[in-house]
Amino acid sequence: MPHLRIASVNVNGIRAAVRNGMSAWLDSAGVDILTLQEVRGQDEHLEAALPGWSFVHDTATAKGRAGVAIASRTPAMASRTTFGPDEFDSKGRWIEADYLLGDRPLTVVSAYVHSGEVDTPKQDEKWKFLDAFGTRLAELKRNDALALVTGDLNVGHRELDIKNWRGNRKKAGFLPRERAYFDRFLGEADTEITGVDGTLGTGLGWVDVGRKFHGEIDGPYTWWSMRGQAFDNDSGWRIDYHLATPALAERVSTYHVARAAAYDQRWSDHAPVVVDYSY
Repeated sequence: MPHLRIASVNVNGIRAAVRNGMSAWLDSAGVDILTLQEVRGQDEHLEAALPGWSFVHDTATAKGRAGVAIASRTPAMASRTTFGPDEFDSKGRWIEADYLLGDRPLTVVSAYVHSGEVDTPKQDEKWKFLDAFGTRLAELKRNDALALVTGDLNVGHRELDIKNWRGNRKKAGFLPRERAYFDRFLGEADTEITGVDGTLGTGLGWVDVGRKFHGEIDGPYTWWSMRGQAFDNDSGWRIDYHLATPALAERVSTYHVARAAAYDQRWSDHAPVVVDYSY
């Protein structure tokens, strides 16, 4: 069955990822569209890292920080970076582009949500981003559209998504209020959803492709701390997602996390999430 293979990964700096072996992985991965987060570079760095690829790229306001891009074998038909209220600086954290999946238009997003820090301005920025995220999800889902939001979303939605969830309940990335956003994003469309924090909201009906594909299992995790034995012990977090509209989720044929075989073979602290969408 013909398919489009879409991979998402936080590269933790595109130049460092290439130095550490990203190109060898990409050469063998058969990817058609690659969404990147934490690019931390300029267009010339992407051109050097991805020769022969077409890409769209949004750099962060602060040099050397964040940055999102989408690379593809064929050029995007259009791209956009407008996101959230005008006074909100979302540069380097949201980019979307349009492609074809067979003969139907497909919108692909690369998103990098703030990591946050409890009771600081960093967390306030994360709340603003998650508010804008929900607004845009509702817009992208209209008219039975094919749309996909990928990226490092910096929230573990459920206890299954973090190995040490008990020790992280009061930390950014697993706060009940953060998780409640995902309850609404992924809740049944147009129904009242009670979030894990007790708040009420309307479900948006998006599909977490990884959870749907793997079911009720731990992980599979996509990020491991560079400290200690987190990777060797698979003590990770599942914070890198493919969120699909229902019409697109029906087309998923395979999903896997491209976890490195060993710690010293990693080229980022995140692993790519690779999904095939049939047409």
